[in-house]
Amino acid sequence: MSLNQVMYDYGAQKSSIREIAAYASARKAEVGAGNVFDFSLGNPSVPAPQQVTDAIRRCLALPPQELHGYTPAPGLPSCRQAVAESLNRRFGTAYSGEHVFMTVGAAASLSCTFRALVNPGDEVVVISPYFPEYKVWIECAGATCIEVPAARPSFQPDLDALAAAVTERTKAVVINSPNNPVGVVYTEESLRGLAQVLKDAEERLGTAIYLVSDEPYREIVYGCDVPWVPSIYDRTVVCYSYSKSLSLPGERVGWVLVPPTNPEGAEVFTAVAGAARALGFVCAPALFQRVIEACVDVPADVAAYAENRDLLTSGLAEAGYTYVEPDGAFYLWVQALESDCEAFFRRARALELLPVPSTSFGCDGWVRVGYCVARETIERSMPAWRALAQSYR
Repeated sequence: MSLNQVMYDYGAQKSSIREIAAYASARKAEVGAGNVFDFSLGNPSVPAPQQVTDAIRRCLALPPQELHGYTPAPGLPSCRQAVAESLNRRFGTAYSGEHVFMTVGAAASLSCTFRALVNPGDEVVVISPYFPEYKVWIECAGATCIEVPAARPSFQPDLDALAAAVTERTKAVVINSPNNPVGVVYTEESLRGLAQVLKDAEERLGTAIYLVSDEPYREIVYGCDVPWVPSIYDRTVVCYSYSKSLSLPGERVGWVLVPPTNPEGAEVFTAVAGAARALGFVCAPALFQRVIEACVDVPADVAAYAENRDLLTSGLAEAGYTYVEPDGAFYLWVQALESDCEAFFRRARALELLPVPSTSFGCDGWVRVGYCVARETIERSMPAWRALAQSYR
């Protein structure tokens, strides 16, 4: 075959998450939407805030060329500055728009960051379980993805395991807090410990190691704070998306922040811009850059997610399931009732329950249950969850 075999293989190896979602759609057409309990996709069920709708309407009054024309490659200067000023208000920092690169969602943020940081032969460490596309983006940047299991039962970073995994080839470590798929929020103690591990490794190896903080769920939290990582480790790059906080996953808008505390900040930013050029990710959607500029401080509506979380956890606890109490995001990490999570998933699927097996996230023995769904879906699913548990007794 004359095609690029690597790209062909990525296309042929479908995302398990999206395959389950496609199966759910087909089953709903067969047996009725109310009889299928789809917990697969992280697709926000909370509508975008009214401020977003209002901003869109105001933007539609702009001259067409201004509304739909190209922005500068790194984004609208006014939008970049608005993002920087919002971060400064929240975290006591001193960023400017020159530190912000607007992107086509978090996927572009991460793809550009990996491509900017690594050279062929480098290694990037991820903490498993982890969002599976990390591996694709890391490998496409020419690096090797090194999986380090999180500590159990906390699912915080395992500092000893991370220290052992760092080598002279390690270019970056990726963290995701609040975490997809587990829902944990990394504590300041964990992050300071991780920062020390990286500083010690840099000194020992004579290398520079970056911390890539993937934060699309930062605003989806339940009574806890999410530490600001650049205040803990200087050589941090932050990747962000408004998909979850403003319920805009289909609009593909986010940013990369390269803080000026980064010793090579100007060079890293230039490399991010070059990666965006090479990958074709320049000029994030113009309309939604303007929307973000207007809505940059609009809070996320987490009340419905909190209610769903409480409803799901109480119901599964009564049915005898074990899970990790989520502090953020909108996923419940539930222990499968047998060691083989794929077999557990097949038994769940027979009852029209559609979580995602943990093999999709780099480990076995669990399933991810996305509770960014209608409350009625959780309520109607409870008899099936109880029947599933009973089938193992």
